[in-house]
Amino acid sequence: MTVEASSRVFLGVERSATGRSWASRLADERVALAIAQREGLPEIVARVLAGRGIAPEDCAAYLAPSLKTLMPDPSTLADMDKAAKRVAEGLAKGEKIAVFGDYDVDGATSSALLHRFFKAVGSELRVHIPDRIREGYGPNAPALKRLRDEGINLVITVDCGTMAHKALGEAADYGLPSIVIDHHQAEVSLPPAVALVNPNRLDDTSGLGQLAAAGVTFLFLVALNRELRACGFYDGEVREPDLMQWLDLVALGTVCDVVPLTGLNRAFVAQGLRVMARRRNTGLAALADVARMNGTPAPYHCGFQLGPRVNAGGRVGKSDLGVRLLTTEDAIEARDIAEALNRMNAERQAIEAQVLEEALMQVDERLSRARANTPPPVIVASGKGWHPGVIGIVASRLKDKYERPSLVIAVDEKGEGKGSGRSLSGVDLGRAVTAALEAGLLINGGGHAMAAGLTLREDKIEALESFLSKRLADDVAVASEARALKLDGAIAARGATRDLFDLLQQAGPYGAGNSEPRFAVPSVRVVKADIVGKAHVRCILSGEDGGRLKAIAFRAAETPLGALLMDRGSGLIHVAGRLSADDWQGRRDVQFTIEDAVPTRDARP
Repeated sequence: MTVEASSRVFLGVERSATGRSWASRLADERVALAIAQREGLPEIVARVLAGRGIAPEDCAAYLAPSLKTLMPDPSTLADMDKAAKRVAEGLAKGEKIAVFGDYDVDGATSSALLHRFFKAVGSELRVHIPDRIREGYGPNAPALKRLRDEGINLVITVDCGTMAHKALGEAADYGLPSIVIDHHQAEVSLPPAVALVNPNRLDDTSGLGQLAAAGVTFLFLVALNRELRACGFYDGEVREPDLMQWLDLVALGTVCDVVPLTGLNRAFVAQGLRVMARRRNTGLAALADVARMNGTPAPYHCGFQLGPRVNAGGRVGKSDLGVRLLTTEDAIEARDIAEALNRMNAERQAIEAQVLEEALMQVDERLSRARANTPPPVIVASGKGWHPGVIGIVASRLKDKYERPSLVIAVDEKGEGKGSGRSLSGVDLGRAVTAALEAGLLINGGGHAMAAGLTLREDKIEALESFLSKRLADDVAVASEARALKLDGAIAARGATRDLFDLLQQAGPYGAGNSEPRFAVPSVRVVKADIVGKAHVRCILSGEDGGRLKAIAFRAAETPLGALLMDRGSGLIHVAGRLSADDWQGRRDVQFTIEDAVPTRDARP
């Protein structure tokens, strides 16, 4: 059951508990009506599709994203054929090949994809994942030298390498050629690799720049498989592998790297989640059990349950644990690694909480001293002794709180800082960091639109903050003007059912670039509220229609939103947020995640 908004200001809310206005995502209600009539869809699903810019004639294809129709020819990527040919030659000659992967989920899944392919075609692949603290991000000369000394003939870098001019140059000098498979922002000049496959190369015309490294790696395997087939490598003794069986890894890397879930990415994730549900990856199945994952795999499970645990080894433990988990076929080993990663994730959460508290205090003190009514264009926090393994997560928390691109820098005892940044939609942080590198402010740095990493001297932090603020001020201003909470429609408390949730999944999978549907539930009363977990407000909502709805507002206890929900005298309120599945202990129910609220008396008639 839907309730129509009478204007672009949704339900008359011009200033909510979080300080935002509410707006209808739909610019034209007629498009939703046309979709509903043409496709025979419920109006609420039609509104979600129309709100994402899907034309009526494109709905059928959108609702069934197919790799068969969306899969490009890998050869459209610059250097792809060159890379596939060189690796195929190496496999045919029995060369020793290694992969040098990043320590995050995208790097781990990309490395695991290559490892599984090599194993399937009867070849061993040496995997090296750098230690985050000792080696830092990307290829480094000492590690590459060790690989060469082991007898490695060729190294493939995944989710890194595009900016590694010096390290790959030194490797080439002592006889170790390289192939780069990456997706991060590039400069005009490229490192001396045999081939550099990256849809974000300035000379790449494939139009695939939104892919995560796992997606680029999968396309590389398609090209490599084709090259091996053409050269007669599959002679009956070696069978051609089924690449589709590894799409669960592509889905995990794609979701966790927060790239837009549109086009090919959406097809990768939709198909990959179906593969994940079969639980054929021994390591992923063990990790799902340890994480107590319930229900059919969804982007939420990848981003908030599986991904953080795969990441935990690289953040506070052994960097290669994620790859080992994703490549093992031994159920006992998988369980042991999954349990170790689970413990490390708990340790990471404790470290993160401490660094976040210090970062928030630092930023708030600076804002107070400056007597600023609004935060600066870019939030920068730095601290000596901060663990570099959690700075990306803390940056994400700062970005959410202050609604600004945020950079967190951990400074070591030698005065060198490692930074990690997270950005807002419409603000390209990766390109700004690349520009700072070119301007001589950084030792190293790079990234993509929504996330970036860097290394710099402590005495350059202030200059970097000034540089980024000036460069991004206009983009941040535009993004801030568009900060109204966009809603797809309104539902009554009684109408928030599991059937509705299941209907909405037709337009998924949801994630970055294809946000989960957001709805208002108008005129409800909080009949019960308490604080659970880490400052979450759990409540029961009662609608005027007599319906009741379980709800939760995460990390809201000490915010105006939490205060409103906990106030028994607030009367009727409008709440806004997302429906989620509640499959705890086998039940098939729903819960409403509250992101905002406002007393009905404060809404304009």
